[in-house]
Amino acid sequence: MRSPTQDDFVARRKPEWTALAEILALGRPLHRLPPATVSRFSALYRSVCADLVHARDVGHTPDLVRYLDGLAGGAHNLLYAAPPYRWGAAWELVARDFPRAVRRNGRFFAAGMALFFVPMLACAVATLVHPDFALQILTRDQLQGMADMYRDGFDGRPTSEDAGMAGFYVYNNVGIAFRCFATGVLLGLGSLFFLIFNGLTIGAVLGHVIASGHGHNILTFICTHGTFELTAIAIAGGAGLQMGHALVETRGRTRLGSLRAQGPDLAVIILGAAIMLTIAAVLEAFWSPSSAPPPLKWAASGACTLLLTVYFVRAGRVRAPRLLAGSGGLVPGGPRP
Repeated sequence: MRSPTQDDFVARRKPEWTALAEILALGRPLHRLPPATVSRFSALYRSVCADLVHARDVGHTPDLVRYLDGLAGGAHNLLYAAPPYRWGAAWELVARDFPRAVRRNGRFFAAGMALFFVPMLACAVATLVHPDFALQILTRDQLQGMADMYRDGFDGRPTSEDAGMAGFYVYNNVGIAFRCFATGVLLGLGSLFFLIFNGLTIGAVLGHVIASGHGHNILTFICTHGTFELTAIAIAGGAGLQMGHALVETRGRTRLGSLRAQGPDLAVIILGAAIMLTIAAVLEAFWSPSSAPPPLKWAASGACTLLLTVYFVRAGRVRAPRLLAGSGGLVPGGPRP
């Protein structure tokens, strides 16, 4: 049986408990409630927490303590719920944050491109001039297997097989890019190694297949998806170099502090590279092996290359304000000088 003290406590505090319970019953995220309701909720949450402590301290009945505990728990979950996922945030990442982060760290992007593409092209040329050069990179069986793969060209595959290959390509491509990035924690040396190693490997395959007389097939196959895939691998490797540089050049911070300062840009760059690799995997599975005419595939490759170039150069830029003639005022949205 409740004591008179508890009856008075319940009668005095029940209106606020009811008000809090009504807010919880709405079932809406806190950020979607009116500002006045949010302010009221905060005060009610603090009050019910104090009431719960009081009820436990003075020894009120277990039923009352359980009720207040549940009310406080529900309010806590509403207040500290994880931020809701916003599709707008994904669009902002692609349209603005990713290209900006790449441009801000352009020297690492350029280094990643150079360390990947220069060895690839050099190895391909060396293999064309001296076919046995590729044997320094891959075994004869591996090279012959790649030549056989591109011997007859591509006339399309069953849709079910394309879907399975898309999953494989995502797994494979992301794995390569992750190694190029994550090993940057070894003061950048791991990224340096994997960029050069992957460049040499791809160059050896290209050179050998071209020397075997199937160059048209392999180049037509990779021309479209390779624009996204190879660029993304170079970007991931550049991010690894950036991480390694942060661990070496700390600018007075601790190594962890220096790495934490680079964290936001690194996260955005890696997420952007992962999106590019996913696009590449879809193209590689469905478009590259299709029976579309080679000229159409090369046109698509040119369009993708132009699109990526414009994207990384222009996307996410803020247009500078321009002077309004004769007024001395600024008009937003004018062209950048």
